[in-house]
Amino acid sequence: MYDMGTRRQALALVAEGRSLNSVSKETGISRYAIRSWRTRGEADPPAGTPCPRCQDVPGPPENRAAYAYLLGLYLGDGCISPHRRGVYYLRVVLDRAWPGIIDACEEAMRAVRPSNSVCRIGKQGCVAVTSSSKHWPCLFPQHGPGKKHERRIVLEPWQQEIVDGQPWEFVRGLIHSDGCRTINWTTRIVGGEPRRYAYPRYFLSNLSHDIVGLFTDTLDRLGVEWTLANARNVSVARKASVALLDAHVGPKF
Repeated sequence: MYDMGTRRQALALVAEGRSLNSVSKETGISRYAIRSWRTRGEADPPAGTPCPRCQDVPGPPENRAAYAYLLGLYLGDGCISPHRRGVYYLRVVLDRAWPGIIDACEEAMRAVRPSNSVCRIGKQGCVAVTSSSKHWPCLFPQHGPGKKHERRIVLEPWQQEIVDGQPWEFVRGLIHSDGCRTINWTTRIVGGEPRRYAYPRYFLSNLSHDIVGLFTDTLDRLGVEWTLANARNVSVARKASVALLDAHVGPKF
């Protein structure tokens, strides 16, 4: 949690016309937090954020875009593990080569559970973005024993509603975790001479047929054409579809 002075300082910088990105870099506060303070028009957030799924009438997380993105990351490279006193750790393990995605993951975690701390645990070649809460299993009911590809993965109706409303954030989270944008090469005969051509292509690779299905179903609703390279690899290579992904996802960063 941020103290009152820090919050006021951040909002004062925004009021001067500074961008959220520049204020975030200067203060170390996530853009999601600064944006939420500015939207509410107050610098002092509530002392605690109740779990939206544990209310008398369960509801969705307040920040649906952040949740859709975090759901994609969780289904790709995330796990939830129990700790002491009913606390659970959500971990998303990401490659050190993509610091921008690590930052985005941390921001999404803070946005979904603003009252809970987030830390980064360095490992060889990767970083585990980690947050503790009693309510991660409430927010990600796909949690269960064993590996995700060895059990059924189905979205709850309230999760599907969020994905339907924020499909690009969900796709972005899946690609940022288990996908990539690559350059493929092919050779064509032009005027009797072989010529080499390069073209961009997106892939998603996941052992879970259910998670692959969630990805391709969402692509269908977005009008993105795809093919199965094999049982675990989805390919997007059509020029118009790659352009859509470039506009909404882009290369890893």
